Amino acid sequence: MKSTLRHPRLGEITISSTRRSSRISLSVRPSGEVRLSFPPYISQKRALEFLESKAEWVESVKAKYAARPERKVLSQAEIEQLRAEAKAHLPQRVAEIARALGLSYGKVTIRAARTKWGSCTAQNNLSLSLYLMTLPRHLQDYVIVHELCHTVHHNHSAKFHALVNRFVGGKERELATELRQYNIP
Repeated sequence: MKSTLRHPRLGEITISSTRRSSRISLSVRPSGEVRLSFPPYISQKRALEFLESKAEWVESVKAKYAARPERKVLSQAEIEQLRAEAKAHLPQRVAEIARALGLSYGKVTIRAARTKWGSCTAQNNLSLSLYLMTLPRHLQDYVIVHELCHTVHHNHSAKFHALVNRFVGGKERELATELRQYNIP
């Protein structure tokens, strides 16, 4: 069952009671949409009390999203230009960095991914977003190092982060924070 509630402080809230939920869950989308879901055995009153207890958190997340720069919409020609640049530059850069770090990988694929800068498969194949070309060079390299480290640790464990941190000269947190300032166009 899905409904909408107008909250005096938080605006419109989408509420859903669904069997797929195992607990009360609250999320804020980059658009500012707030979603509250809960399993049928929990009352809506209890779910709304949970929402109230998290109102400050919701406001802070909405403010964070509102402060982010607007995503630039690229034309098809601009996307194709980025694709050409990415295919010419990124596989070569992955090879250089992997060689310098002593890591091996499968193949490199360039995609128009809009949700992730990159990913690594269980077979150690790397997929990089062509939108990496919109980042400064040091952040492109950071994403490549991050994905190459997944060829050693296929997770985000402490060992994985320690390896990334070692390869980026102890600046993993700083680089990750800087990367979050950028949106995929």
